[in-house]
Amino acid sequence: MKVVILAGGFGTRLSEYTKTLPKPMVKVNGKPLLTRIMEHYFKYGFNNFYIALGYKGYEIKKYLNKNKKKFKNFNINLIETGLKTMTGGRLKRLEKYLKKETFCLTYGDGLSNINIKKLLNFHKTNKNLVTLTAVRPPARFGAIKLKNNKVSYFKEKSKMNEGWINGGFFIIEPKFLKFIRNDKTYLEREPLEKVTKLKKLGGYKHTGFWHCVDNKRDLDNLSKILKNKKL
Repeated sequence: MKVVILAGGFGTRLSEYTKTLPKPMVKVNGKPLLTRIMEHYFKYGFNNFYIALGYKGYEIKKYLNKNKKKFKNFNINLIETGLKTMTGGRLKRLEKYLKKETFCLTYGDGLSNINIKKLLNFHKTNKNLVTLTAVRPPARFGAIKLKNNKVSYFKEKSKMNEGWINGGFFIIEPKFLKFIRNDKTYLEREPLEKVTKLKKLGGYKHTGFWHCVDNKRDLDNLSKILKNKKL
């Protein structure tokens, strides 16, 4: 099965690093995010990768060429998808490679310990057009409840109470690609909204480790977490 990794965004909120590197190449404890993502899929037997390049894609090419021995068991395809192309547009540009079979998709800036095989089985069992991984990330701030001017509940930086969010790690059927119009299409807007209305968007609840790197604080927190986890 093919695994698509979206790796073309500008990563402007992590500008301390992305002035010289695309975000998936930013290192966490000495290893790029992109490498960690591919290693996680490989752990479950997936080694056929299609990486959608954009901003500073040549840095990804350079890194992979320099480390060919490390990735000798990986089949890595690097596809230029444009500098300003949106997430849906990048996927659409890979359509000719993805027409025939179910495939995996994820973002190049998020890590998780999700069981990909269980995710795939969930997708097949529920006969979805698309399945996304639903996560509840840690809150940025502590939560309190007030009653009669007294704090009746206090919890420091617990899981978010607001609900589930899109954590990436998708399983997608090729027919979904027809919902993407062009380079300007955001995957997370019109295409997924349409599939939701058709009741063909599945949500696989993952309560384990998940972390997205959006800014430097996220990166620093992830570094601390990985020092205590075997991922």
